[in-house]
Amino acid sequence: MRETVLDRAVVLGEYILDTGATVRATAKRFHISKSTVHKDVSERLQTVNPQLYGQVRHVLEVNKAQRHIRGGQATRRKYKGE
Repeated sequence: MRETVLDRAVVLGEYILDTGATVRATAKRFHISKSTVHKDVSERLQTVNPQLYGQVRHVLEVNKAQRHIRGGQATRRKYKGE
């Protein structure tokens, strides 16, 4: 990504908002670390675009609330042989 850091924060925020993606999925899609995604959407985005930040924060909170369910499903698939 050759954009500036603040532009990248907006792009990541829009992607998460459009797709409902997790931090991990977003990092994989943009080939950057989870730490970078998290810092961009939780700190930098707040200063650049507060309205988008609020919407993205809501999506991330939903993802966090569902995290234990996705983990259980992954374990079930692992032992089921899928």
